[in-house]
Amino acid sequence: MECWRRKKEKEKERKWFLKNGSIFLQQLIADCNGVSNPIRMFSSDQISKATDHFDSKFYLHDIPEAFTWYTAVIEGRSYMIKRFTNKWHQIHPVAPYNDIVLSSRNGMAKLTGLSKAVTLPEGKTWTEEEHAFGTYGYMDPIYIATDRLTEYSDVFSFGILMLVLLTGRPPFLVGSDGVRGEPIEFGGDSNDRRPGQMKMFLNLALRCCEERNEDRPKMISVAKEIKLIETRII
Repeated sequence: MECWRRKKEKEKERKWFLKNGSIFLQQLIADCNGVSNPIRMFSSDQISKATDHFDSKFYLHDIPEAFTWYTAVIEGRSYMIKRFTNKWHQIHPVAPYNDIVLSSRNGMAKLTGLSKAVTLPEGKTWTEEEHAFGTYGYMDPIYIATDRLTEYSDVFSFGILMLVLLTGRPPFLVGSDGVRGEPIEFGGDSNDRRPGQMKMFLNLALRCCEERNEDRPKMISVAKEIKLIETRII
């Protein structure tokens, strides 16, 4: 009886592996555009052992009802391990695979939390996504109002991030009149090129946060301008 039960459990695990593996492989192939993208894989036993069965001493932080981060060392290297909740996986069944695929891309440091990232259909500049999702203060107001996600939605969010980096303040400040706005001044002497660079950076950030899509630059242009600002002597 015990042997039959173990055999049944193994068959169940095999079916889950084939199902989940095929979904992940489809996502990976669709994203890599024919370019090889080798991913280092670890067994569940290795991960469980490295975290002492996800013991609290390896706990880093969590997003309630979504996932929990753990830190561990496997084969002499430090890793961050994201463990999705069953509830999150049921609501967004493709999210974990999407997160792995996007996080596994360019051999460089990565942003994380890409589970709800959306790829625009080829040849299109927008798509409709119900239930606006994102961090308050960074989300494109057009997306919030219309559920229409465009190639400029990320431009707006990145513009807000630029302002946060520049001012050292949170993205949303409420004052007595509802919205708080204060002038920004850049110091420095005549030989310091940083004030000029920061003004250019500020102007670019404000353009990214324009109310209308057509007034915002495309992300490729933003990247090029940042590179110019970095190297330009004012």
